[in-house]
Amino acid sequence: MSQLSKRSTVYFEPSIHQALRLKAASTHLSLSELVNEAVQLLMRDDQEDLSALSARAKEPEMSYEALLNDLKIHGKI
Repeated sequence: MSQLSKRSTVYFEPSIHQALRLKAASTHLSLSELVNEAVQLLMRDDQEDLSALSARAKEPEMSYEALLNDLKIHGKI
């Protein structure tokens, strides 16, 4: 853990807390390390989603009705 770490209180449902404690013990990691890894993964996933959204920002929009018509024309529905 870095010297620059910040302390925070997090409340878990009892079953989640128990699962985290078991995971921490079996992986030789602390609860903090597990939570930090999970949050980093979540943020990385968000960043990937935002990048994908940004890359598609200039694509033309299609209404739901137009999408259904296109699917019907192409024999998908």
